[in-house]
Amino acid sequence: MTNQARHKIIELTQEIRDHQFKYYVLDAPTITDAQFDALLKELQALEAKHPELLEPDSPSLGVGGGFSTTFDQHDHIAKMMSLDNVFDEEELTTWFDRVEKESAHPEYLCELKVDGLAINLLYENGQLTRALTRGNGTTGEDVTLNVKTIKGLPHALSGKKIPALIEVRGEVFFPVAAFNQLNEELEEAGKQLFANPRNSAAGSLRQKDPRVTATRPLDVVVHGIGASEGISFDSQSDAYAQLKELGLPTSNRFKVCKSRKEVLAYIENYNIHRHDVEHEIDGVVIKVNNIAEQKKLGFTSRAPKWAIAFKYPPEEVTTKLLDIKVSVGRTGRVTPFAFMEPVKVAGSTVTNATLHNQEEIERKGVLIGDTVIIRKAGDVIPEVLGPVLDKRTGKERAFVMPTKCPECGSVLCAITEGDVDIRCPNTQSCPAQLRERIYYIGSRAALDIDVLGYEAAVALLNDKIIKDESDIFSLTEAKLMKSSFFTKKDGEKGKNLEKLIDALEEAKTRPLWRTIVALSIRHVGPTAAQALANTLGSMEAISKASVETLSEIDGLGDVIAQSVVEWFDVQWHRNIIEQWSKAGVVMVNQKAEDVPQTLSGLTFVVTGGLTGFTRDSIAETITAHGGKPSSSVSKKTDYVLVGTDPGSKLAKAQELGVTVIDEARFLELLVGK
Repeated sequence: MTNQARHKIIELTQEIRDHQFKYYVLDAPTITDAQFDALLKELQALEAKHPELLEPDSPSLGVGGGFSTTFDQHDHIAKMMSLDNVFDEEELTTWFDRVEKESAHPEYLCELKVDGLAINLLYENGQLTRALTRGNGTTGEDVTLNVKTIKGLPHALSGKKIPALIEVRGEVFFPVAAFNQLNEELEEAGKQLFANPRNSAAGSLRQKDPRVTATRPLDVVVHGIGASEGISFDSQSDAYAQLKELGLPTSNRFKVCKSRKEVLAYIENYNIHRHDVEHEIDGVVIKVNNIAEQKKLGFTSRAPKWAIAFKYPPEEVTTKLLDIKVSVGRTGRVTPFAFMEPVKVAGSTVTNATLHNQEEIERKGVLIGDTVIIRKAGDVIPEVLGPVLDKRTGKERAFVMPTKCPECGSVLCAITEGDVDIRCPNTQSCPAQLRERIYYIGSRAALDIDVLGYEAAVALLNDKIIKDESDIFSLTEAKLMKSSFFTKKDGEKGKNLEKLIDALEEAKTRPLWRTIVALSIRHVGPTAAQALANTLGSMEAISKASVETLSEIDGLGDVIAQSVVEWFDVQWHRNIIEQWSKAGVVMVNQKAEDVPQTLSGLTFVVTGGLTGFTRDSIAETITAHGGKPSSSVSKKTDYVLVGTDPGSKLAKAQELGVTVIDEARFLELLVGK
């Protein structure tokens, strides 16, 4: 009877801890409070009846919310090997020759080399019991609680045949789109940016508080097996098929190749399309597919002989740093940037690269005149990584942050004590801030006004057609005819003139949260703007709200609340609202009951280009009609809306059996058909 009670206590303890983790860390409980209380009472009753079985860390003795990661070290059951690298076709040919001496006409499995953080996942009797970093290959750090916050990773395996034990190797990564969004939010808040997605993944996974990790949209893909019991594989591709059946996130981008020619074609394809992938990659991994042939080829002391990593050329180059200049942003932030000798990197020629702030320049040790290393991945703004020290001549000089605004001459200052950013306080009339604010109003991030780009913003201000953003919606054909930007050489109105007038009318109908974003309130990006619009409902209510009221809104906090109140305390700011309101700009949040909730409870993922919607407007439409837009496909996705040139999300939907619809069917759902 005691053994039976012991097993039941262990079972209840694990179940209760899992539910506590979902409640306190993931904020996603799967049972009611009453059901949880019933489990806890059952455990307490058993422990009262068998006090000798009461453990000092029993959930019956604590409050349940104290989850923290201590990074204890543990050994991997099977060593985590590294991979040898090759960097060109000649080196790869040498590897092919070695392999094919031992194994005639092998199949090769090619997969992308994810630039993330290696992880070892231990499942025992189907339960995820431990997650370790690679460490030194023999011993890694325990990051189990943090890994359990990754939404795409199962805590328990599924399928008909669950192995008694399996070590699954994979890579934790930060999706590129989510990384760019995170850095935009950090920059908006004046915080230090992550250098790249890999660093952000590592930093997110190494948080002591797993609740912080849970706020980061980490993902994982598995690509290997360590120790195992109760499961066997004939080939690498068979292993991936079985891992997929167990519910693990495998890649759908691997390919089994029959020849060297097919391998080279795979490598070349992803060299061209490396920035079309949802995560960063730095090469391709080629493995002998057959497991028996893998065993025959064996290992060196550090790496398998049956696998190799073909590394793509680094997207880093060196060039001369000619000068460090500063730019003034729409909120007055003064940002240093590198002015360099033109250099081609990642397919484009660059002359400027961000340096963020004075502290960042000092941290990187960059001097004017240095030869510097530049990195640019895809569409990401190029960044100076650091100097090449052995190229220094002694003629280099340190950058000194200016004390006055280069545009208006105002004395620069830190807005708040301890702020690393220096700002121009002349917010109303600094030419640089005005240009950037007008340009931002027209951007897709704000009101998405066609024609109102940077050149148009400069023309409107230089030709004195507007004095500031309050005049934007009072523009008329007669006013625009005064600028050569909007007229032809013969003085007749140009096509941009009519386009802008039409676009301004359309922009007046944008949702309230977009109007809030367009005001360039410091720290208020799309997330905070939506929280303000949804909670308070009108611009008037927002303008009258106190710091206390605003700080209680979910997603805001004291800093944003203070910033909003300070913005509305300025008379010329309030004048913008008054002028826009008179012009007919929407100043109230459209109530949900005014829009038919035809998509209520449905989750949509969109992939490819749509004819009737932009990326932003389709998300707004789904939300307005009660649905939920999502960036990743899962079993919980109801529909994947496919446009032209869809990405990997279509394959994922087909793989999971998620319903795929086109734009015509979406429009039918929108009207309730």
